[in-house]
Amino acid sequence: MPQHIGIVACSAEGAALCYRTICGEAPAALGAHRHPEVSMHTPSLHRYVECLDARDTEGLAYLMLESAHKLARCGADFLICPDNTIHQAFARVAPRSPLPWLHIAEVVAREAAARGHRRIGILGTHWLVDSEVYPEQFELQGLAWLRPTGEERDELGRLIMDELVRGVQRPQQVSYLQGVIRRMQSQGCDAVVLGCTELPLILDDGNSPLPTLDSTRLLARAAIRRAIGVTP
Repeated sequence: MPQHIGIVACSAEGAALCYRTICGEAPAALGAHRHPEVSMHTPSLHRYVECLDARDTEGLAYLMLESAHKLARCGADFLICPDNTIHQAFARVAPRSPLPWLHIAEVVAREAAARGHRRIGILGTHWLVDSEVYPEQFELQGLAWLRPTGEERDELGRLIMDELVRGVQRPQQVSYLQGVIRRMQSQGCDAVVLGCTELPLILDDGNSPLPTLDSTRLLARAAIRRAIGVTP
């Protein structure tokens, strides 16, 4: 039997995409209509946002661990969190967790190295791109990286939190992201990480000037491999 996957969710759109990816892609390995058991828990999003605004990393860890313990009681075998931003609390979470985790940025960094990329542009919320979540993991893989400019960070944060997280998708969002990616390309980036789990809803290799690293689906696929006993 595949292992039971626990999803520590934060924002709804990204968590839903991760869940759908697990259930939709697992049958290729397990057979028609078969996928691992999946449980998900999330507190109200405002609790995470208040901690992020206050730079309260311990508060983020508390919320993640609250979900972790509930999912452990549901019978989950390991945990994933389809939210890049709150991984800034991961170092506080992992040692206190009742279950093991897959780290979303570690999964992405390994995939970037496996694909032969050298310098990665980081896209995500202003909290994420200001953090060390991706730089730390990229450097462990010997990869260079580039953050958005201050102005780009503010606009990316607005697009994500005021629109994408609320299920609002507009062509202007894609146009703006394409401009940011072209600037990163001009500064030597050969790929971009979609470091917000909602970004893959509007951006992919088909409309991005650079190859994309889809953090949501890469994490979901790593979870499937872990669940069926293949090294992520």
